[in-house]
Amino acid sequence: MGVGKSTVGALLAERLGVAYRDTDADIVAAEGRPIAEIFVDEGEARFRELEREAVKAALAGHTGVLALGGGAVLDDGTRADLAGLPVVYLSMNVTEAIKRVGLNTARPLLAVNPRQQWKQLMEARRHLYAEVADAVVETDDRTPEEVAQAVLDALEVKEA
Repeated sequence: MGVGKSTVGALLAERLGVAYRDTDADIVAAEGRPIAEIFVDEGEARFRELEREAVKAALAGHTGVLALGGGAVLDDGTRADLAGLPVVYLSMNVTEAIKRVGLNTARPLLAVNPRQQWKQLMEARRHLYAEVADAVVETDDRTPEEVAQAVLDALEVKEA
């Protein structure tokens, strides 16, 4: 959350000469409303169902750079589907996260006490990110361009 996956993903796709896709954007487009509204109106469980469907569809029909929402790895099936694919976990510390995300109410999981909630989310998810990732790239104090280059280097991928 706030790590720069959308910006970095688009940069990577451009450098590699492939398409970029973001499953959060797919959900918003399909539902015709922001993710925060889905959380409020239907709850996190319904959102996670939509997320799982979006990830499955994207993995089946997209061959470029794919950005997943931060909670996508909570699903066992999604983690299994990612096995064997090049996956990068973009990491940052809590201070950087709060600088980037702040008190943004558009992020429903950080609506109350963002610093503490971010820490709790990361404690619950970090091992899952590490489980599916082929590489971990730190984003703290780096520009999106620097992060994109670090991803290419970590995966030993050459630009198009």
